[in-house]
Amino acid sequence: MVTVYVALFRGINVGGRNKLPMAELRDVLTELGLTSVGTYIASGNAIFESEDEPADIAERIETILPAKFALDSSLIRVLVLTADQVRAVVDQAPKGFGKDREKYRFDVVYLLDVSPDEALDKTPTNPDVDKAWAGPGALYYRRLTALATKSRMGRVVGTPIYANMTIRNWNTATKLVELVDAAAKKVTG
Repeated sequence: MVTVYVALFRGINVGGRNKLPMAELRDVLTELGLTSVGTYIASGNAIFESEDEPADIAERIETILPAKFALDSSLIRVLVLTADQVRAVVDQAPKGFGKDREKYRFDVVYLLDVSPDEALDKTPTNPDVDKAWAGPGALYYRRLTALATKSRMGRVVGTPIYANMTIRNWNTATKLVELVDAAAKKVTG
């Protein structure tokens, strides 16, 4: 059965490191036998179809990327989610999350091989600026825009738990739902 997936790439095109052009990424994913491959913005989001299991797809991608590109493979991780999983992350966000964008910045922290509760426990927050919630395979992180420099979200980068995270802003998270929904319509015809 063909399934629509999203692959979230951790550790590419970040701060000028691990450059991976999206056109070349689409070609590599197609070489792996994935179909209807598309990408969304250069931060590493791919939408595709496959009959394979998500863990198998992620493993194949993580193996081929360092072989095809000059990448620091210790940073590279790939999280492959079904359309339903991508949708659930957005649908099950805390009430009001993503609203009042003048006042707050919103991020979704997708998790790899770690529980949301464990990740939440190890994610620093400044109670005057930040609020974080656990959700289905993700953390939801909100911070006051006016006090963003006092946010502790950036401190997670230096912690061991960061290797199990890939972060997208709320706009990207919701756009990925739109893209998988459009792809799923094509599959179900």
